[in-house]
Amino acid sequence: MTGHTADALRDFTRRYLESWEQQRGHGPESEALYGVPSPCIVSSGDAVVRWRPQPFTLAKNLDAVGRALEIRINEQVVALYTSQFAGDMDAEFMGRPIALLQTWSEADFTRVQENLIGHLVMQRRLKQTPTLFVATTASELEIIAVDNLTGAVVLEKLGTSIRQPLAGDLPQFLAALRPAI
Repeated sequence: MTGHTADALRDFTRRYLESWEQQRGHGPESEALYGVPSPCIVSSGDAVVRWRPQPFTLAKNLDAVGRALEIRINEQVVALYTSQFAGDMDAEFMGRPIALLQTWSEADFTRVQENLIGHLVMQRRLKQTPTLFVATTASELEIIAVDNLTGAVVLEKLGTSIRQPLAGDLPQFLAALRPAI
C-alpha cells in the first residue's frame, strides 16, 4: 500500500503543479510559508514564496509517533508524510474544499509528528479508535483522517466519535482530489 500511496501522491502533485502553471503561469506560491526555511523554496519576494516539491531526505517512517503511543502507524500515512517535502496543497474532494497536508522541511516533519501524537493522545483519552489527520477542511472542527486500523479515509468531527466515510483508502482519496488554485 505504501507504493500505491506514494504513486497517488506523485500523481496529485503533478496535477497540482500543472494547474498552477496553467492558471497562473508559474509554480505554487504561498504567503503563509514566506520566510519559513525549506528545501522547496524556488524564490521569495513580495511576501510570498514560490516552491516546488523536493525529495524527502529523512528516514521514511513515523516511528516516533508509533513509539509514543505504542501502536503501529498505518503505512499509507507514513507514505503520505515521507514521500516528499512540499507545501500544503489546496484541493477539492467531492466539492468540499480541503488542504492536503505535507511536510515543508525537516523541522516541519518534527512538528507534524508532535501534532499527530497530540491528536492520538486526545483520542485515547476519549476512548476513540485512532485516526491520523491528512487534510484540513474549512471548519476548524472537522479534519480528514485515515483510520489507523482499517486504512479508510474519513471526515472526522474533532472531539466526537462522528466519522463519515470518504474513501476506502488513501490512494483512492488522492486520486479523487481536484487541485484548487
